[in-house]
Amino acid sequence: MGGSHNRVKGSAIVREVSRDFEAALSSYFGTSAPDFVAATGSHASYVAALRAHGTEVEVLPELQGYPDCCFIEDTSVVIDDSAIILAPGHPSRIGEVESVTEHLAKTMEIQRLDGGTVDGGDIVFMDDAFLVGRSRRTNSEGIESLSKIIKSHGYNIEVVDVPESTLHLTTICSSPRPDTLVYSERDLSADDITMFAGDLIGVPHNEAYAANTLGYPDDKIIIAAGFPETRKRLLDSGFSITSVDMEPIMQADGSLTCLSVFTG
Repeated sequence: MGGSHNRVKGSAIVREVSRDFEAALSSYFGTSAPDFVAATGSHASYVAALRAHGTEVEVLPELQGYPDCCFIEDTSVVIDDSAIILAPGHPSRIGEVESVTEHLAKTMEIQRLDGGTVDGGDIVFMDDAFLVGRSRRTNSEGIESLSKIIKSHGYNIEVVDVPESTLHLTTICSSPRPDTLVYSERDLSADDITMFAGDLIGVPHNEAYAANTLGYPDDKIIIAAGFPETRKRLLDSGFSITSVDMEPIMQADGSLTCLSVFTG
């Protein structure tokens, strides 16, 4: 989930990179085959950045036979003391869900969808509402089911159609602080996000990947390294920036938010 209903991000779970990472799904950002060793290095830097910002991180072991298992965001979303168990839209990802469910059930109420498919990568929290992307992985039936649960927690929901140019909603927008949306100018226009009346920070076409960010209190933000114009725009908007080399993760279409589920 891009952003968190608790922007302090006090705790999170992540999962080790699979030794089968070379077989991870890749259709959008990848320019070379996913590399396990390189991705493991990026993953370690990511975990270190979360911990440096005060997040208590629990690292779950890899799931053998699931090349995409480090992208744990797609399995669940936590609201208050409840974990909503999602239904990933690609058949190869479905088997990842129960392991996460068993872990979250130790401390949280478990809620499940009653139909459809939803990837956590299509869920962005926006202060008093959730933006949910209708995409190749998240269908209308799943959105309807998710909407019932989200509304039962007192939040609104807005649906955004994710363009064919990208995989998930979190890939092209994120909310690193209240009343702020960072978005990819390549994939979204102001007309696509008319429901949002706050501060819009556009990411240029050739840096679309950098629209996925992680925000913390006091205008602190984690971004992917290597996107100078996005960095400049965020600095100009008052953010204090930590950069993480995400290039090896990008080869499997993964982004910053994909690698964690914030649990408190």
